[in-house]
Amino acid sequence: MQKHFALAARGVEVRLLNIKTLGAIRTIDVTGQIDENTRLVALACCHFISGFRIEIDAIGKFLRERGILFCLDAIQTLGAFPTTVEHVDFLAADAHKWLLGPCGAGIFYVRRELQEKLNPPIYGWHNVRNPNFAAQEEIVFRSGAVKYEAGTQNLVGLVGLIAALELALEIGVENIAVELFRKRSMLVPALQAKGFSVLNADAKPENAGSIISFYQAGKDLAALNQKFTGAGIVASLRTGRKGQNYIRLSPHFYNTDAELHRVLELL
Repeated sequence: MQKHFALAARGVEVRLLNIKTLGAIRTIDVTGQIDENTRLVALACCHFISGFRIEIDAIGKFLRERGILFCLDAIQTLGAFPTTVEHVDFLAADAHKWLLGPCGAGIFYVRRELQEKLNPPIYGWHNVRNPNFAAQEEIVFRSGAVKYEAGTQNLVGLVGLIAALELALEIGVENIAVELFRKRSMLVPALQAKGFSVLNADAKPENAGSIISFYQAGKDLAALNQKFTGAGIVASLRTGRKGQNYIRLSPHFYNTDAELHRVLELL
């Protein structure tokens, strides 16, 4: 959001989506905002509170056919669900969430055809051509992915990220997604049975994520979250734009059913 406002300050017209449900960005919500002046659409693959996953291929194909660039924040899907870039121009994701990698490392994707057009804002010894490390009269970027890494890389972080990627590939992202859906199908009705409302509870499989946020009118969710913390359960207290609090659960493939039942017992 802050980056969008920064663009607006430079004269770019920024259009915010008007959606019916928190975080539920449907394909029609995006296509309805597009006109001949649209140059780029920037979206998150999955909303960080509701867990709603957008239809990347449908949106991306629509935009590609009209010559509109498509940028994705994939931090809430990489490592959890198959995430395609067939119709994506730019994609970025930190490693420390579903990828299970270290902070300070991440993934940045730029479609090959656009790498000549997208220049990084930072210049360094690593991404600028400098034979024998001698200063050149003209700044020329190196080609390929190295163009976007200006200086010395976070080597320890990258080693951790590579190990995390190898783990995800060994298990299989499709297998991870199946397990996450199984956990979701267990948690959502159990939460509803205890009188809680669950965001995005009835989402179609292609829009459902492993993020499960719930609330209950009159319930002190801050106290509940503190209760979880005291019991050694890591949850997250989140607040929507309208001031409503939510408890967010984000079970990954390694979480056991016993751990999830423990959460339900404490409600």
